Amino acid sequence: MSNRSMNSLFAAASLAMTMTTASLPAGAAEVIEVVLDQVKIIQLPEKAVTLVIGNPLVVDVTMLRGNNKMILTGKGFGQTQVVALDAAGEAIGESLIKVSADDTKNLVVQRGVERESYHCNERCQLTYALGDSLRHMNDAAGQILTRNGVMAGAGGAQR
Repeated sequence: MSNRSMNSLFAAASLAMTMTTASLPAGAAEVIEVVLDQVKIIQLPEKAVTLVIGNPLVVDVTMLRGNNKMILTGKGFGQTQVVALDAAGEAIGESLIKVSADDTKNLVVQRGVERESYHCNERCQLTYALGDSLRHMNDAAGQILTRNGVMAGAGGAQR
């Protein structure tokens, strides 16, 4: 898709969000907190058929039509809006989604401009998070991929 097409698409989505939001009463948005890289399942309004996402870089939304729920996956830090529309295109629900880090067992080491993340239980293990230095992210991702490859090979050998 060309840059011009993408710009037109984003402009149309922004206009649709502005028009939808304008029709909702002030302070109507429910706040839902999601942890980065984790999911949360939320009940949708009764007759929701379409979901409009303000910024898909912050949260991914999957609509489960069979049981009228949505799955939110935290993709990036920040906040965005999700609006539920009925079959006529009318806004019937709005939520403000806030995505943050799970800092309960994480350790961040700052060395000048270089940043490293570790997940800690009894011992701290190398991990990566948004904001880490590229070198650290590559080291952590490389170790994870290597481990997964070894585990896949070990699983195949046992069959």
